[in-house]
Amino acid sequence: MAIPGKPGFRILTSPPRLGADLLARFRGLASSNVADAMGRFGFMDAGMQSRSGFPLCGLAVTVQCRPADNLMVHKALQVATPGDIVVVSTCGNTTSAVFGELMCHTAAAAKLGGIVVDGAIRDVAGITRLGMPAFSRTVCPGSCDKDGPGEINVPISCGGTVVAPGDIVVGDADGIAVVPRENAAEVLELVAQLMDRETKRIAEIGEGKLFKAEIDDTLRKRGVIA
Repeated sequence: MAIPGKPGFRILTSPPRLGADLLARFRGLASSNVADAMGRFGFMDAGMQSRSGFPLCGLAVTVQCRPADNLMVHKALQVATPGDIVVVSTCGNTTSAVFGELMCHTAAAAKLGGIVVDGAIRDVAGITRLGMPAFSRTVCPGSCDKDGPGEINVPISCGGTVVAPGDIVVGDADGIAVVPRENAAEVLELVAQLMDRETKRIAEIGEGKLFKAEIDDTLRKRGVIA
């Protein structure tokens, strides 16, 4: 059931939470491996950069903001539970920061898992001092309004990929991968298979098998080499 409101200006309830044990298995996984396991989909574009240098892993609380307004980001900090990642779309705005050090004090006290903004944040030094994982498209000193409209816990586009409430968000130095909550167990299994293949390949390299035979096989099929 939604808190009273109307499309474009409303707060929806979060979906049933994935189990803590399942989520814990994603911690420490590389965003690149997670993306590869999903067919090389489900990752945010290269413009979404880590600003504080800390990795993140948690369940998404999504926020759709009007450009240059962060009313619903403030509310999302209250809606989110410890460990959650607040994921924000600013509808393309890159000059009005919707999150900064003062808000980060609240997020840190609430023990949130991080912030992801397709748009601007500011006060990066302060956010870093507070130990908060923070990713954004830009950093800008400009501020914004607190009037709305906006929505919480609706599907959004962030970094060029869809993020739904309750999805798993994995971020590191390479970027961010987003795992649809309904596919979490399957993706974990696919990541495990991928990592096993990589471990075997590293062992082959250590044994002196530096180059993969299938590379030349492909080139021969294409007529590039004899």
